[in-house]
Amino acid sequence: MKGVELKKMVQELGLYNATPDIDMSEIRITLPDINRPALQLTGYLEHFENERVQIIGYVEYTYLQHLTREEKVAAYERFVSSKIPCVVFSTMTHPDEDMLRLAEKYQVPTLTVDKTTSNFMAEIIRWLNVQLAPCISVHGVLVDVYGEGVLIMGESGIGKSEAALELIKRGHRLVSDDVVEIRRVSDVTLVGSAPDITRHFIELRGIGIIDVKTLFGVESVKDTQAIDLVIKLEEWSKDKEYDRLGLEEEYTEFLGNKVVCHSLPIRPGRNLAVIVESAAVNHRQKKMGYNAAKELYKRVQENIAKKRED
Repeated sequence: MKGVELKKMVQELGLYNATPDIDMSEIRITLPDINRPALQLTGYLEHFENERVQIIGYVEYTYLQHLTREEKVAAYERFVSSKIPCVVFSTMTHPDEDMLRLAEKYQVPTLTVDKTTSNFMAEIIRWLNVQLAPCISVHGVLVDVYGEGVLIMGESGIGKSEAALELIKRGHRLVSDDVVEIRRVSDVTLVGSAPDITRHFIELRGIGIIDVKTLFGVESVKDTQAIDLVIKLEEWSKDKEYDRLGLEEEYTEFLGNKVVCHSLPIRPGRNLAVIVESAAVNHRQKKMGYNAAKELYKRVQENIAKKRED
């Protein structure tokens, strides 16, 4: 079944479970949006998005306090009997005994959080967008280099893991080795992470599996990273022409999003870690508005124009 486990949401967002006897193991959240049930509490259930996480904030809570007990119980029952996945009370509000009783009756987990409604809404929407984003797995290594997410790709045995290990020794951080899970969290952002089973491990041919977090410390690893640059390693061929200026950007596409891509020919003696570092810094410079290739081209054109004038 698709979606994110409610138990995982409770743990990672620090929610308190006010109904611990309700089994949450089979409940999954399938939509990244949330709903504040203002109209639903008044009895208007048409167009009710009951598959969303429901949040009761201070406004909804104070409205309920102005009702008689009979009206409040009726409002609660209409609400929790609508097959909602869960309800979260925010801004220091707490469910009363009537709400908890009905939640137990209809098996609706009822949670609380100390954060304000607006802050919690921003946090849960961001978290759910990441968790429920379209996802693919690619063969490669993802490293955080000077804050730039660099996805190193290439055929097996070409040296991706060795390059990542050298980058880690130079103070950069590993996100994933061998398999990278890529999520499209927006039209411009791709986020990469490691599968749970291989997180923080690197495979080195001839040595085996090493635990990067244990060997180099917690500062050498990272759980997620936006993908800013792709570097494809390939065997050097004398018959192929390689870009030597970089005036025009090349791109590769994942889940409909384009990412800048460089093809890097591999020859003995080339220090891959230094080249990847340079590519990451150069990419950052371009994002800040400075393009070294275009600056050189500009100087050459100015020099040619000056000689013609002379």
